[in-house]
Amino acid sequence: MSQQHSAAPAPTPTTDAAVATVARRRDWWRDAVIYQVYPRSFADSNGDGMGDLEGIRARLPYLRDLGVDAVWLSPFYASPQADAGYDVADYRAVDPMFGTLLDADALIRDAHGLGLRIIVDLVPNHSSDQHEWFKRALAEGPGSPSRDRYHFRPGKGENGELPPNDWESIFGGPAWTRVTEPDGTPGEWYLHLFAPEQPDFNWEHPAVGDEFRSILRFWLDMGVDGFRIDVAHGMVKAEGLPDLGDHEQLKLLGNDVMPFFDQDGVHDIYRQWRLILDEYSGERIFVAEAWTPTVERTAHYVRPDELHQAFNFQYLGTHWDAEELRTVIDRTLDAMRPVGAPATWVLSNHDVTRHATRFANPPGLGTQIRLAGDRELGLRRARAATLLMLALPGSAYVYQGEELGLPDVVDLPDEVRQDPAYFRGAGQDGYRDGCRVPIPWTREGSSYGFGDGGSWLPQPEGWGELSVEAQTGTPGSTLELYRSALAVRRDQADLGAGDAVEWLPAPEGVLAFRRGEFVCVANTTGEPVTVPAYGRVLIANAEVAETGGEARVPADTTVWWTAG
Repeated sequence: MSQQHSAAPAPTPTTDAAVATVARRRDWWRDAVIYQVYPRSFADSNGDGMGDLEGIRARLPYLRDLGVDAVWLSPFYASPQADAGYDVADYRAVDPMFGTLLDADALIRDAHGLGLRIIVDLVPNHSSDQHEWFKRALAEGPGSPSRDRYHFRPGKGENGELPPNDWESIFGGPAWTRVTEPDGTPGEWYLHLFAPEQPDFNWEHPAVGDEFRSILRFWLDMGVDGFRIDVAHGMVKAEGLPDLGDHEQLKLLGNDVMPFFDQDGVHDIYRQWRLILDEYSGERIFVAEAWTPTVERTAHYVRPDELHQAFNFQYLGTHWDAEELRTVIDRTLDAMRPVGAPATWVLSNHDVTRHATRFANPPGLGTQIRLAGDRELGLRRARAATLLMLALPGSAYVYQGEELGLPDVVDLPDEVRQDPAYFRGAGQDGYRDGCRVPIPWTREGSSYGFGDGGSWLPQPEGWGELSVEAQTGTPGSTLELYRSALAVRRDQADLGAGDAVEWLPAPEGVLAFRRGEFVCVANTTGEPVTVPAYGRVLIANAEVAETGGEARVPADTTVWWTAG
């Protein structure tokens, strides 16, 4: 595949003063709004149907104008793409489908010129089975030093025909695969907590730690502003790799500390990494993808000498319900306050059903749903949930396309699916493709402006009416709601960073809190409610009627007021 790409348009000029102001802002990450780009589905510059770095670079002014502070890029490293790039063959190279290292360098430079920061994914729990280390381990056979960099073990049973332990893959099936040795005989087994093409590193081996410290410096020297750490709760396994003794292990994930997840030894690794990061100027940051049983255990990852942020999966999984939301908000703020870390809030990402579709369905269906539900209800709740999220103290994450109100594409034909979990029996539901369909930029075109050559996953009819072109400048559109909300958030001194809210009396099913002169009210019920008019309305996702000092807040609506 050619690595040549058409030149991206020059970014819209910004004043030196504006860029300098962004660069000087201390603790920027405590209240940052960070936009996740899934590179293969964002913008295609060369018409091959796959998004790429030059496509992202060309769209950076859109992200600047949206009002976000930083852009997190999902993996674009050299990879066989067995798991959409989370199987990395070379951590210092760009996969040709996405471009070249020169493209990455140009993207980082242009982003900085627009006042945007760039966060890249780091995948330290496992590599690709096409990584040079793993290929060498297979070729050298049992007992070789190369095999010690992964978890190779002899099997159980009379002839080693059984896996070394009872661990199950997150994608379904056993977490072990048996190899054929160089002499052609059945041999050892290797551990892969995800797909067989993703063998787990052995972080007890010093070479693994040395390699990743070098990888960090490579990208820091190129100018990236931080790293999102994939499976940050992984890496370290319990000594002896003990059996779990439960054959419904996937149901335990997120509820118990597992022998392969959330082991205390991961924190030693992050303390070493933090020392490296702190050598660099510009307040670079680490963000943990850490699935833990409780938000209190998540807080362990963001102690002052470890990582800066950790995704709040407890919040992402919360239903559109005032009581549930308040409980998670309080627990999150209470857990983060003692370690001095900001809370983070997220509603969607590349692994879960978009929240416009989750909220369109009854609660209890999980985070991977194949039902369209009530589209109008889902969008209304999604818009209200976004305003609530952006009003909370701390940092917020926006997944590409949610600012367009995109639903999940729930009716993809089975033959076009590419999620590896879909093909592996009893693992994850395997419906992540629905949130990964390339986003629409224009009303018309072969892929609604995504590129000139179609798209790697089919886009549904009517996608153009949700496009950036269709929504730009349209009063009441979801895109303009996001743009306005992010602008208000920047302008209001009481929004952004902080560690507490003052809860106000409110009707059942309604959340109301104060932050200085700012007040947020979220009506999670299906009926209008009457509350005090707290001042001047800054923004709302539906029309609010005020009379006699009272405000009539419609169903599934969030309102921002200021007394100032």
